[in-house]
Amino acid sequence: MLHALLRASHLSAFEELPGIVMRHAEEAGLHGVRVYVADIQELVLREVTGRGQDAGAGGQELRVDATLPGRVFRSAQSHSVPVDGRVQHWLPILDGTERLGALRVETGHEPDGATRAAMEDLASLMGLFLVSKRHHSDSYARLTRVRPMSVAAEMQWTLMPPRAFANSRVTIAAAMEPAYATAGDAYDYALAGDTAHLAVFDAMGHDTSAGLTANLAMSTCRNQRRQGNGLLGIREVIEANLLEQFARSRYASAVLADLDLESGMLTWLNCGHHLPVLIRGRRWTTHLGCPPTHPMGTDLGLPASLCREQLEPGDQLLMYTDGIVEARDARGHEFGRDRFVDFVIRHQADGLAAPETLRRLVRAVLEHHDGHLNDDATVLLCEWHGGARTAPSLLEEGVSGAKSPVGTG
Repeated sequence: MLHALLRASHLSAFEELPGIVMRHAEEAGLHGVRVYVADIQELVLREVTGRGQDAGAGGQELRVDATLPGRVFRSAQSHSVPVDGRVQHWLPILDGTERLGALRVETGHEPDGATRAAMEDLASLMGLFLVSKRHHSDSYARLTRVRPMSVAAEMQWTLMPPRAFANSRVTIAAAMEPAYATAGDAYDYALAGDTAHLAVFDAMGHDTSAGLTANLAMSTCRNQRRQGNGLLGIREVIEANLLEQFARSRYASAVLADLDLESGMLTWLNCGHHLPVLIRGRRWTTHLGCPPTHPMGTDLGLPASLCREQLEPGDQLLMYTDGIVEARDARGHEFGRDRFVDFVIRHQADGLAAPETLRRLVRAVLEHHDGHLNDDATVLLCEWHGGARTAPSLLEEGVSGAKSPVGTG
């Protein structure tokens, strides 16, 4: 089955995946296969039918917070239930630790070890298929949207890295709202050898120009980083590019950081942004202090200082924009920094994985602001698990195991 699917996938489009998967899965004794992908806000799972311009015509739409498939998506763990004399299995579709959707498979009886392994392998392969097809598929993009998206948001989401990544030494997760109208916010991360590069940007305004500002800042950051430039040099080039393009009419605040994955040394730079929050032991918190330089693009001449913080295994770093803490309810009360940090601590203590914690966080922020944000709200969470000799093994514990840094079911 896997051999046939791999060969068939090379010359297939996204719309063809349901038919190809169903046909070859049937030959392996896996019946009723259905593929569901999550929308961009991770509120619903939408069936991939291969029909229509969004490849979802006639398919089901399942709520993430109110269905068994949604539970599978939230927990990243499989569940099986008897249905009409058969056994229906729901498995998470993942790309690494990024949650993409859910896979439904039916068998005539409780599966043996080989059949269960085949289902798990099929779900893993579906994750690879979806990731390989989505970047050149408008049908995939349409299927993951439940309403129109602004041009600025189109730019931002195209540029963003996946919302979750994990290996044995680090877990990184991010969330951004309003998903369909975000403009000036951006987050970035990348790994190179023993270094994790982290960044959060907040451009002035909430329009297409804000999106252009954030895009230019982020693209410049990546360009300079990939040329081997350090944080101070990266900031200088971003500043120069913003001044050249916008002549002080647009600017962006940011936190730029490098985390040494072996030693746990965090090196960072504050460009007029909110200070990151450090969570230690799942309960102790502090703001990391660093003398700020001016927001990039303002050319105020303030000195830029590199700051360092030694992390301990299990430490979590929260980088965020003002929309997270400044969202106000009908009485004018802000969501606030304390509520924000307490929310993350409580949900992590309950065993939720970092991506699910942030999904619920943005839901809480939206509800606090009556479902609509006036400013972009972005958060990036980075947890360091320790160096190569001290970090837990994902392979030994499982990517969703109770002791795994990725999270629990």
